[in-house]
Amino acid sequence: MAFDGERASSMVEELRGSFSTGKTRGYEWRAKQLKAIERMINEKEEDIVEALRSDLSKPHFESFLHEVSMAKSSCQFALKNLKQWMKPEKVSSSLSTYPSSASIVPEPFGVVLIISAWNYPFLLSLDPVIGAIAAGNTVVLKPSEISPATASLFTRILPDYVDTSCVRIVEGAVPETTALLEQRWDKIFYTGNGKVGRIVMAAAAKHLTPVVLELGGKSPVVVDSDIDLKVSTRRIVVGKWGSNNGQACIAPDYIITTKSFAAKLVDALKSTLEEFYGKDPLETEDLSRIVNSNHFTRLANLLDDDKVSGKIVYGGNLDEKRLKIAPTLLLDVPENSRIMKEEIFGPLLPIITVDKIEDSFALINSRTKPLAAYLFTKKKNLQKMFVETVSCGGMLINDTTLHLANPYLPFGGVGESGTGSYHGKFSFDAFSHKKSVLSRGFGGEVSARYPPYTPWKQNLLRALLAGNIISVVMALFARRS
Repeated sequence: MAFDGERASSMVEELRGSFSTGKTRGYEWRAKQLKAIERMINEKEEDIVEALRSDLSKPHFESFLHEVSMAKSSCQFALKNLKQWMKPEKVSSSLSTYPSSASIVPEPFGVVLIISAWNYPFLLSLDPVIGAIAAGNTVVLKPSEISPATASLFTRILPDYVDTSCVRIVEGAVPETTALLEQRWDKIFYTGNGKVGRIVMAAAAKHLTPVVLELGGKSPVVVDSDIDLKVSTRRIVVGKWGSNNGQACIAPDYIITTKSFAAKLVDALKSTLEEFYGKDPLETEDLSRIVNSNHFTRLANLLDDDKVSGKIVYGGNLDEKRLKIAPTLLLDVPENSRIMKEEIFGPLLPIITVDKIEDSFALINSRTKPLAAYLFTKKKNLQKMFVETVSCGGMLINDTTLHLANPYLPFGGVGESGTGSYHGKFSFDAFSHKKSVLSRGFGGEVSARYPPYTPWKQNLLRALLAGNIISVVMALFARRS
């Protein structure tokens, strides 16, 4: 039976009914689901790795490091901190509400939809699910159809571990996603590209549903000449090609360096690429393939652009049958070329040059705001300037991509690279409404609050609202006199 709007509506109502019973609100239910997900990861690790190999030819090491272990860590971190996250946060009261107590109470939104991406299909599906469950919501997960083996794996194994009256999975493509987006949700979390992000936001707007959009953008790497060249190039290379062969939202998209340093940097990058992937990287097992023929053709067309003709200084080899593209460096690429206008999301790395390294900051800010930005330099003043002037989702100094692994940092975009954030407690917060609660007894009445209104009452309220205790006392004294 096709998954249409009627089935989607029925499923949402069932989940809303489960949420209304209140069972997801307690710590015990949340912890039980998280422990079960952690157990699933442990017990099904080989199945997960095999699904990722089928979808992306992802190396076993990358599958474990970037997906399996990170999802497990996310579960463990949530379990360790969940009781504290769930506690109401006590805050101060003002003089105008005295005597009173105030707190901020996190409560689940209700029924949430998570639409995940294909490039890290296990982690980017499960990580937000962990956050949604930790916050006490019922959940629908829509994994990406572009990674069908992982999507199918979720459908097979997740129901054996979680409460299926509260957690559902919907496989499919555009028709199924469309049917889901027609429903009224309490929160939508989408990971993907800006084109679909706009569709998601437009659908959410019909019901005034809040959204988290984890998108992408062209993440720059600024490279100064005073660096430790060997360490820097290793970190750039593993961040670019060790992140799903460039098919990652925070993979370095392009490099900016000075004209005088460019040749030295290119030579170091070439040396590191050969060290990591050999002289024929199309034959290595340490690089993922391009996900499908459409993306292969898209990347091949970027290289066919007349404006980048002759700019390849390393790589450029393609194997369409096996959907493989070698790591490729391009030098002095024109800024109006397609490769510099579009998010690359693949193993191509253009390098553009400037006269002074400081010129790179204005160049980055002239573009849409990226999801990540990276700077390699020893100069503290340059680091400070980078942090203060470059707007992006997140940044790293002297490394790439590792900020993703710190659960104490929010992960998210800004502007066209996304809205909202998650990871660690920020995942819990993303799926929680912060409800303000003010509590008072029946004493402490101030007659000036009530009609009939007089100049004296106005003066007293003005002093109260200003928090000026001396003026309050003087106003009360004047009244008694």
